[in-house]
Amino acid sequence: MSLWQSVFLGILQGVSEFIPISSSGHLVVARALMGLELGEIPLLYDVILHIATLLVVVIFFRQRVLKILAAVVRWVTRRTTTDDAVDLKLAWLVLVATVITVVIGLSIRQLDLHLYPAVVAVSFLVTAVLLILAHFAGGTLDYNGIGIRHALIVGAVQGVAVIPGISRSGSTIWAALSSGISREKAGEFSFLLSIPAILGALVLELRHFGELGTVVSPLIMAAGFVSSLVFGFLSLSLLVMLIRGGKLWVFSIYLIPLGIAALIYM
Repeated sequence: MSLWQSVFLGILQGVSEFIPISSSGHLVVARALMGLELGEIPLLYDVILHIATLLVVVIFFRQRVLKILAAVVRWVTRRTTTDDAVDLKLAWLVLVATVITVVIGLSIRQLDLHLYPAVVAVSFLVTAVLLILAHFAGGTLDYNGIGIRHALIVGAVQGVAVIPGISRSGSTIWAALSSGISREKAGEFSFLLSIPAILGALVLELRHFGELGTVVSPLIMAAGFVSSLVFGFLSLSLLVMLIRGGKLWVFSIYLIPLGIAALIYM
């Protein structure tokens, strides 16, 4: 893998992880177009990109993340206050949603759908439809009003989103909006759920720790990390603005022709 390929893949990861166009689907397509086989991309490189993605989410939502962590620590040490109620409830809902995601996601992963370009193409079209539907969805519920039902719905959709071409952010935001959550909280809840999801992906990759010793230039690793971090933060900032404005459908303008082209040429 060359330096320019690393930069390009880093940018693609940073943009497509947050913009609802599917990072996994785009990476499958990009690697195919660049002639990169899976074995040519070191496992460590994927780990580095996941760390960059995780940092973007944690930094962007740092206030909410810190409040949840502080509330959990006070609960463990039996020093809970009345102000912790919402954050403790949110921590519980994230846990419930994550369990559902793991059960569904691991089952789907066994199918190795990334090996079938046609699946990616159709999934791009499915994501486009969900983004259009998201324009007409949305409720008024904040964190006080959401419950287990909402966590189960969004968690299940996040599990299905392991299919390459299905956008995790787009599908979970649609699910949150469709279940009655407000636009502002739907976006934040979606990305709070992404934290354990990304951590889970890291754990799965680190199971093969022995393979991380692949000799790769530190410059190539750094290029991918920095490009993913910078473009990821910019993309997340843009996405939050579009969620609040109900403009997610604009990405369907890109995904529909992409999905059709992928069906024809892949």
